[in-house]
Amino acid sequence: MSLSTVEERVRDAIGVRLFTVLAWVPERNALRRVHSSHPAEYPVGGEKSVEVAAGWLDKCITAQEPYFGPDRAAVREIFADHDLIESLGCGSIINVPVIADGRTLGVLNILDAEGTYDDDAVVVAESLAPLAVSALLDLEKENR
Repeated sequence: MSLSTVEERVRDAIGVRLFTVLAWVPERNALRRVHSSHPAEYPVGGEKSVEVAAGWLDKCITAQEPYFGPDRAAVREIFADHDLIESLGCGSIINVPVIADGRTLGVLNILDAEGTYDDDAVVVAESLAPLAVSALLDLEKENR
C-alpha cells in the first residue's frame, strides 16, 4: 500500500490537516521524511537528526509507543518547529510508530487543529500504522 493511500485512510478514519511519514535511520539516529501532505513546508527527502525532546525519541522509536499531544502547549513542549505547525492550523498531534518484526521502521505524524484528537483517535491511528509497513520496507531496500 502506498503512503498516499495510508494518508487517505487516516483522513477518512480520524481526519488530518498535516500528515507526514518519517523513516527511522538508526545508524545515523535520524529521521528521513518519505511522505508529506504539505511538501512546500515539509519536503520529502530531507534527513534530520531528531529535533524533538529526548523523551519523544525514547517513547516513539525505542519503546514503540504513540505520542499524543492534545493541544498547542504539548506540541510546543516537544517540537522545535511548533511555529510552522501552528501556522498550518495544527495544534494536536499523534505520532504512531510503524513496527515490523519488533523493529521501528518509522513514524506516522498525524496533525490537526487543537482539540481534534482524543485517546480514541490514538487507538485508531495505532490500528492504521501497519498499513505503512510494506511501503517503508520497500523504501528501506531502495536506500541500501
